[in-house]
Amino acid sequence: MKSDFKFSNLCGTVYKQGNLVFTPDGNSILSPVGNRVSVFDLVNNKSMTLPFEMRKNIITIALSPQATILITVDEDGRALLVNYPRQIVLHHFNFNEKVNDIKFSPDGKFFAVTHGKQVQVWRTPGFNREFAPFVLHRTYTGHYDDILHLSWSSDSKFFLTTSRDMTAHIYSLVPTEGFTHMTLSGHRDAVLGAWFSKDQKAIYTVSKDGALFHWRYATVASILNQEESDEEMEESKEVEEETKPADQVRWRIQERHYFLQAGAKVKSCAFHQDSNLLVVGFSSGIFGIWELPTFTNIHTLSISQKKIDTVAINATGEWLAFGCAKLGQLLVWEWQSESYVLKQQGHFYDMTSVAYSTDGQNIATGGDDGKLKVWNTVSGFCYVTFSEHTSGVSAVEFAKQGQVVFSASLDGTVRAFDLVRYRNFRTFTSPSPVQFTSLAVDPSGEVVCAGSMDSFEIFVWSVQSGKLLDVLEGHEGPVSSLAFSPTGLLLVSGSWDQTARTWDVFGRKKVVETFKHTSDVLAVAFRPDGKEIAASTLDGQISFWDVEDAKQTALIEGRKDISGGRKSTDRVTAENSASGKCFNSLCYTADGTSIIGGGNSKYVCIYDIATNILVKKYQISMNLSLDGTQEFLNSKKMTEYGSKDTMVDDDDQSDLEDRLDNTLPGTASGDLSVRRTRPEARTKCVRFSPTGRAWAAASTEGLLIYSLDDTIIFDPFDLEIDITPDSVLETLEAKEYLRALCMSFRLNEKNIIQQVFEGIPPKDVELVAQDLPEKYLERLLKFVGVHMESSPHVEFHLIWVTRLLMAHGRYLRENRGQYQTIFRTLQKALGSVKEDLASLCDANQYLLKYIITQCQKSSNSSMEGIQQNLLSA
Repeated sequence: MKSDFKFSNLCGTVYKQGNLVFTPDGNSILSPVGNRVSVFDLVNNKSMTLPFEMRKNIITIALSPQATILITVDEDGRALLVNYPRQIVLHHFNFNEKVNDIKFSPDGKFFAVTHGKQVQVWRTPGFNREFAPFVLHRTYTGHYDDILHLSWSSDSKFFLTTSRDMTAHIYSLVPTEGFTHMTLSGHRDAVLGAWFSKDQKAIYTVSKDGALFHWRYATVASILNQEESDEEMEESKEVEEETKPADQVRWRIQERHYFLQAGAKVKSCAFHQDSNLLVVGFSSGIFGIWELPTFTNIHTLSISQKKIDTVAINATGEWLAFGCAKLGQLLVWEWQSESYVLKQQGHFYDMTSVAYSTDGQNIATGGDDGKLKVWNTVSGFCYVTFSEHTSGVSAVEFAKQGQVVFSASLDGTVRAFDLVRYRNFRTFTSPSPVQFTSLAVDPSGEVVCAGSMDSFEIFVWSVQSGKLLDVLEGHEGPVSSLAFSPTGLLLVSGSWDQTARTWDVFGRKKVVETFKHTSDVLAVAFRPDGKEIAASTLDGQISFWDVEDAKQTALIEGRKDISGGRKSTDRVTAENSASGKCFNSLCYTADGTSIIGGGNSKYVCIYDIATNILVKKYQISMNLSLDGTQEFLNSKKMTEYGSKDTMVDDDDQSDLEDRLDNTLPGTASGDLSVRRTRPEARTKCVRFSPTGRAWAAASTEGLLIYSLDDTIIFDPFDLEIDITPDSVLETLEAKEYLRALCMSFRLNEKNIIQQVFEGIPPKDVELVAQDLPEKYLERLLKFVGVHMESSPHVEFHLIWVTRLLMAHGRYLRENRGQYQTIFRTLQKALGSVKEDLASLCDANQYLLKYIITQCQKSSNSSMEGIQQNLLSA
């Protein structure tokens, strides 16, 4: 089995904190997700997570106007300079201060950064040949409190800053004749935003208390001339003559407006210069759109139950993006049509369980918030959420070729959801209320079993009728895990009573075999061939048992492998804090040669079963904002009152609603955004994809997906000295298709294989498939399954699949265990192609009907012409 899995995507979380940024074309949006950045393609409906990680949670990001440079800054002021098109980190930098905002100038030559009470302007790397990537242009002072917001003028010559000191300041990038540093004061609360109008004749400032000030660069007299009548004009002239200093030209308040949202304060705001639109998000979850300078309310809508933390507008002004940190929500709203472009939300609390569909195209996740979500692995989006459960979901399983998903919950119900009609069509309950902690579905999807926490029983229901078929008794502790054998004849259960048991659910004798362990059993799993059982225990061991002989065949001591990480409150080192480190979840690979395990640790381990050797160990997160990611603690942070990491040092909580703590005393979970608790880096569940190309982990950060990347690695197969790319292409030109195909697989270069594969005429596919040696069959089927998803030649691939299965069907049937992952890869590819064709036909059904009717008309007219010619003859 290949072990070079690389981080691929982060699906379970869409927004954590910080600001949202649209790309210059307006088709994608960048969202900070913990210490990573996710990119959501709003046109192609896909998401991806950039491969780099920061040391702590990202607090602000900025993208250059040319979309070439991305700068991300974390909570400590450390920054990364990233080449955005290539997704490569170019440089590390430390601003040595908490950064509240960072903005590129419209021409892209400079970027401004808040630095406490100061503003630093730096030159953008790449415009000039310089020794250092970051070159400081100038530092600007004048504020008396932390700066909150920055904005540039359209000509990149001036910029505005707002601060908690209730003022806004105007700065010039370079010394300008006749310009002096100006202060705009008058607000009664912290100023959250300030912007120039497009013609730079007006400035708009928004404060936290809901006030909007419209400033104009003029004299008092000119402002009065516009607002007063003729008589008042004469009086103002007399006043002007008496007071000469009032005739000075300066920025003055022309109008004051108020949003009048009772009991709600402004939390975020954004301004679009081209269309003069102001978007404001409030603490009540309401947002509004106003047209300036008339202050006309265009739209007001409640989109969330919590405060809106950030607002962004794309380049055309059509799409608005909103982020809500408490709910983990990301919304993109098209205000003209009043419709959602994107509406995504992760689990409110921890993700507890994961399950892959049979084709590996969908992933179901359950969380402590009682929600069941289904994610598409290709797009990375959640396309359906079920919230029927009233308590945390403890286990999920797919059945019926991925069309049905089952979930077990602590609310005492097991529910079956239809993924075709998106409804809960069955609810299974026990005679007396219990909490279900484990779930298993037989391969046919006709029987579902669930294990309880309090009665120590296993309940068996019929999916068709919904009736309780049997109650399996015998365990003396909570049933922690259940798994059906691939043949569907045996059910294995693991319990805290230090035993794992196999049950003959369908047999009349009800034979029970007991496998005794030295500690509590936390997870069990069947090998894909159904002949072996793996069980993980509380002491960090993984035991392997032969099903037929009921004997232990192997033992893996995994505590040292999974141990690691130290909490901020630990009194012992990471090496000595191995207690409690164990595997809470197990899963075999698709070929059954390896096993993957994860638990209360930052590590996920993959073992080779034949040799009992650790193949690879993955660290799920490098985020120092989480507990358990550091091996050594900094003694400087330890005080007589405890660690500084657990102390509240955020000055933003100045409002009463932010300072209220409604959590129960002593709880480590709940509303983590209010209580100062650091979430712990751990893995609740790990699952391998049935295709063998990826695995997923439900972690504190979200749903992490790791997949294979074979494009860079040169991995030849039976390579000889005379096999070169030129010789392969020469053989193809000589029309020796079978030999050219075999040579390309021996060279194992993807572009050469693709060129040879597509160079074989469809009429010769049958002969090539019949004469293909069996040792190349696996590689060809694997290539067809992967290439089919990205190639437009649908019929060509279907011909290949059909001919290969017809020619080698008997061999594939005899070795179906070896080719199981290949079959699932083909199934996934065929399913995705079918969905693409179905959506394409649905979108163009009227055009297709028109073409068909036109063809029928032309054929009828040609038949009539033939008949007339025959009659005339």
